Amino acid sequence: MLLFQTKNQKKSRATANHVAEHTYGAVPHSFVFHRGQVGKNVGQLILDVRRVMEPYTAESLKVKKKNVLKDFVSIAGPLGVTHFMIFSKTPSSVNMRLARLPKGPTLHFRVLKYSLIKDVVSSLKKHRMHDQQFTHHPLLILNNFGTDGMHIKLMATMFQNMFPSINVHKVSLNNIKRCVMVNYNPESQQIEFRHYSLKVVPVGMSRGVKKLMQERFPNMGKFEDISELLMKGANLSESEAEQDGEHNITELPQVYSGRGNMASQQSAVRLTEIGPRMTLQLTKIQEGMGEGNVMYHSIISKTEEEIQEILDRKEAQLKEKEGRRKKQSQNVAQKKEKQEENKKKSLAGIKRKHAETEEDGEVEDPGRQDDRPAAVESDDEVEYYRQAVGEEPDEDMFPAKKRRDPERSHGPANRRKPPFDRTGKGLKKFGDREKAFGKKMKPGGKAFGSKKYGDREDKFGGKKKFDGNKKTFGKPGFKKKGAGAKQGFKQRKGKG
Repeated sequence: MLLFQTKNQKKSRATANHVAEHTYGAVPHSFVFHRGQVGKNVGQLILDVRRVMEPYTAESLKVKKKNVLKDFVSIAGPLGVTHFMIFSKTPSSVNMRLARLPKGPTLHFRVLKYSLIKDVVSSLKKHRMHDQQFTHHPLLILNNFGTDGMHIKLMATMFQNMFPSINVHKVSLNNIKRCVMVNYNPESQQIEFRHYSLKVVPVGMSRGVKKLMQERFPNMGKFEDISELLMKGANLSESEAEQDGEHNITELPQVYSGRGNMASQQSAVRLTEIGPRMTLQLTKIQEGMGEGNVMYHSIISKTEEEIQEILDRKEAQLKEKEGRRKKQSQNVAQKKEKQEENKKKSLAGIKRKHAETEEDGEVEDPGRQDDRPAAVESDDEVEYYRQAVGEEPDEDMFPAKKRRDPERSHGPANRRKPPFDRTGKGLKKFGDREKAFGKKMKPGGKAFGSKKYGDREDKFGGKKKFDGNKKTFGKPGFKKKGAGAKQGFKQRKGKG
């Protein structure tokens, strides 16, 4: 079945998507990751902190060993990431850096103590934690950050900007399911980080009525009258009875999810810790992404003269660096100008050489032979550049050309080589062909064909002469192999 949308429905959906994208892009986003080897427990702490920062954080961010801080900064801009929470571990402590992108500042904390979500939840008799609580961002509560001190105010500002701001006139109470509390202790200068689940229950009624409101029916076997359930609430466990007072009872401005939570009625706000839990201590504040000047240090204190000296040294380094950049840019510009000038000279010389070659081609060369064409001079631009400028040209100044050898292209055809004498005595002369083959004499004076048929040289140096009447050799009665076949072949050949 197809569902067709009307024009108003399409328009309202497009408007809602635009508002959602604008709202999502306007809120702060964060990356929570580690640098270096941190171990299993700190790795689980990172996952728990990501759980706190949901839904505006990278839940499945993968970190490799070869990644550097610049890699995260480069992708943070397109993704709209505004804050980094970087954990690291040393042999003596666990550290956390809180950085504001893109220009800082960076706050360095030491994690004195921490507890994971599984540790906090396992210590509770009842815990309230489900996936629907993490569909909206938590409510931030800051305590005792109003004391004097630049570093205190800067810490409060950093924590406030990590979470989306809330408009008290437009906020929906049903979206507030969690809260993050950050408490500063001025005496110990430590910061307590806590994460709670929020629950609202109506007040002004007995525990028995609350059971009925929650559709839980208590055991009334020992009651004589139902009024005992409404008035006393007997036979209920002590864990179900929670102490409410002025510290957590308020009047709801809106209808809150849950039975009995009506507007303008008294309700109690109950917090259940779900973790993680951290105890932090500020060590220093630094400008930029961990590479600028130190604005505050909890251990090292410097006088104004030392601070001024450090600033002067830093300024001198920046000026020196800027001077090197200017000098390098000037050298590059001069080199380009020189290359252009040399190229212009080379091109002008090439044109002049072409003009001279054309003028010389019109006049006939008196020393030219009839059977050979005139030599063509090579217009090698690279060679001419060397002769005109006196330097080697750059590789990209003249494109590489495949040149042809004028001697090969204009020379005569390859002549046929004379036959080579295989005896190793050199080439045969033309006049030797006229002599008779049998009458050519050796140096000893004996004719070449004067050897008789029956004579042959022995393998071991002596001559052996066979008798014409002797038909066999070796053992008597041994017939020469193949003699009969050869004779018959001659007869058949003669017949044919």
